[in-house]
Formats: sequence, C-alpha cells, structure tokens
Amino acid sequence: MEVGGRSAVRCEDLRRVFGAGEAAVAAVDGVSLGFPSGELTSIVGPSGSGKSTLMHVLAGLDRPTSGRAWVAGTEITGLDDGRLTELRRDKLGFVFQFFNLIPVLSAEENITLPLRIAGRDVDAEWLAALLETVGIADRSTHRPAELSGGQQQRVAVARALISKPAVVFADEPTGNLDSAASTQVLELLRRSVDLLGRSVILVTHDPRVASYADRMVMLVDGKVSSDTRVEGEDQVLRLMQTV
Repeated sequence: MEVGGRSAVRCEDLRRVFGAGEAAVAAVDGVSLGFPSGELTSIVGPSGSGKSTLMHVLAGLDRPTSGRAWVAGTEITGLDDGRLTELRRDKLGFVFQFFNLIPVLSAEENITLPLRIAGRDVDAEWLAALLETVGIADRSTHRPAELSGGQQQRVAVARALISKPAVVFADEPTGNLDSAASTQVLELLRRSVDLLGRSVILVTHDPRVASYADRMVMLVDGKVSSDTRVEGEDQVLRLMQTV
C-alpha cells in the first residue's frame, strides 16, 4: 500500500534488530506500510515472523532500530519517553490477549481508568453509549472476577475506546476466548471501525479472526510477503497456508 496520504498510522523502511553481530536477528526488516482511518487491518504470519514486534513499534511500545513511523500525523520515532506516553494516552487504544483489568475496580471504573489517570473528565454520554455497545451496561458495577472471559475482554475493548482514540491496536485479542466470546469481541472491533471511523490494527494467527478485517498484511521473516484485501475466511486460509 502507498505510504502517506490520510493514513492514521504509517511507517517507512522500519527495522527492529535484536542482538548484535552474528547473533543479530531482524524481527522487522524494512517494512513500509500505511494504515488508513476507517479500516481494520489484520497482521498475520508464522510464529516468529515479527508481527507483534511490528505492532509494538508502530504503537510506540518499542523503538525501531532504524526507519520512521507516524501516528495520527506525529512522527513517533524521535519522541522522548514523556511525549510517547502522552501520545499513547491521547491517540491510541490497546486490547491484548490478557485483559489486564484491575481486580479491585468495577467494570465501569476499569473502563474510565485511563481518563482518570490523565486527569480528564469522563464524558458520561459516551461512557453510557460504550457500555451499551459492548453489552455490559447491566454489569458495569461488577468486578472482573464476577465477569466471564468474554465480558472481561469487552470491558477491555470499551477501555480502549473510552478516550476516542485515532487507532486501536489489538494483539491476539481473542486468544483466551471461546468461539462465541471471540465473535462478540471481533464484532465490537468491527463496529468501532464501521460506526466510529477508527483504525484498528489487529495481530492474529487465526484465519477466522483475520477474516473480519478489510485488509490482511502477511509478514514472513520480518518482511511483508503479501498485502491484500480480505474476501472471506477461505481466501485468508489459503493465503496463510502458503507460508
């Protein structure tokens, strides 16, 4: 895909090398991509292909060895730790395989925690809409231990969206869920793209999960081996079986 334009996230010749000398491994090796707003992109590839490393660098959770990356129009590769933290807080949402909820807080308190840490007011109307959208309005006072795995991940999705981020990064978000709960979470992420215009970048090894995307980027040995529009689960499975 062309790098530039109205991309919510983009990178040019991004490299992330671990180790040095003969032991050096390029987990991300010369990747240039653009991720538009209003689109769900899945990043797939074999174990060790560099997909999670790429996501971490794009999200400012790790620094590249070389190359450049932008999020919401800001180049992140030159930012200090303080400004990176601010950008992640204000512009990005995160959903991971492990829900990372605070056990002593209610669902609603977990959702609004990022705003409270940032000293920002909670938009009560937006919070109510999110609780309804993710289907936990009647469980908002429950603590994580009182919720199913699927409900906990829906809380995590709402937490990722509470600050109205430009981009949501999701790393194996259904890895700990059964099929029904997985479908609910994927539909939520799909809805955040279709109704809210967010950009969602999702890392997965699961063809069914990848089939919810508009576009699939495949990494092999840290390089982009294919970048294609998604036409269904069968097509995704065929492409993933080629590596």
